[in-house]
Amino acid sequence: MIILRSVISRLGALAAVAALGLLAALVPVPAVADSIDEGPGDGDILVPFSSAGALAPQAELWNYVDAGLQQRLEYRLKTIGLDSAVRRKTLSVTVVDITYPDRPRVAAVNGDHMMYAASLPKIAILLAAFEQVQAGRLVLDENTKSALDHMIRRSSNRAASYMMDRIGKEYIANVLRSPRYRLYDVNHNGGLWVGKNYASTGLWRRDPLHNLSHGATTMQVARFYYLLETGNLVSPEHSRHMKRILSNSAIDHKFFRGIKQVYPYASVYRKSGTWKHWHADSAIIEHDGRRYIAVALAESPQGGEWLQKVIVAADGIVFAQPGQQVRASK
Repeated sequence: MIILRSVISRLGALAAVAALGLLAALVPVPAVADSIDEGPGDGDILVPFSSAGALAPQAELWNYVDAGLQQRLEYRLKTIGLDSAVRRKTLSVTVVDITYPDRPRVAAVNGDHMMYAASLPKIAILLAAFEQVQAGRLVLDENTKSALDHMIRRSSNRAASYMMDRIGKEYIANVLRSPRYRLYDVNHNGGLWVGKNYASTGLWRRDPLHNLSHGATTMQVARFYYLLETGNLVSPEHSRHMKRILSNSAIDHKFFRGIKQVYPYASVYRKSGTWKHWHADSAIIEHDGRRYIAVALAESPQGGEWLQKVIVAADGIVFAQPGQQVRASK
């Protein structure tokens, strides 16, 4: 009898364990990182916390190419001697007039051509950081704010690598590939990618299509800025915060120098990149009642000078009246 009672007791315990296991299977437990400093593991969800809800159709910038703006862009690049670079695909440019954000006007050459983009993809780290802030996994304290400011405004490699290690490289990639953002999309030849620390070490994974550690397409970067401007990166509040971080660039070259020489009062929200003969720049430019996005990637020792000319050309085509041809500058 004692043995029988023991067996029954054990069977009862096993039944209780089985019931608990069934309950655990029915009630999912959210994955939580052990600490803020550790990035998510392989078991974490691919979709970031803020990914509920659909984006406006205008986020698909490929569908909003404006024939007049496109013609003026191609003409203007020819007049400044960069049409051969366009043909060789050593220059990619996307311009989006967002004066009226619900009616974007898009023009692009090699817009889906993915190139090495140096420090420009640090904007992807910025986005992933605010996704984690929104999810309650990262605290936006003074240390974090300082690191993000230095990463964007001064393009600090040390700050970028520090934030990548805190957030997790896989998490960054998952945000970029998430159904909400699709800022890296195989159906559009890739896009934004950050697969390595901004240091000699720290490689995680190169992009699947082009084997780039830090890559971009101008169209996908333009989409980043469009989503930012329309309050669709994480949340309207976080979009405004990210835009403030992108202001007051401490690096005076390329887009920043080009537009400030012509319109010193223009507001510029911007991230650039340079490594050897690869040059990149991206910005929202605002002045005289107009607002537009410009993104350019170049592969040439003269790429920095090219981009300084490109931003002036982009400004001219946005401000040109419909049907008006853009005159070449001397």
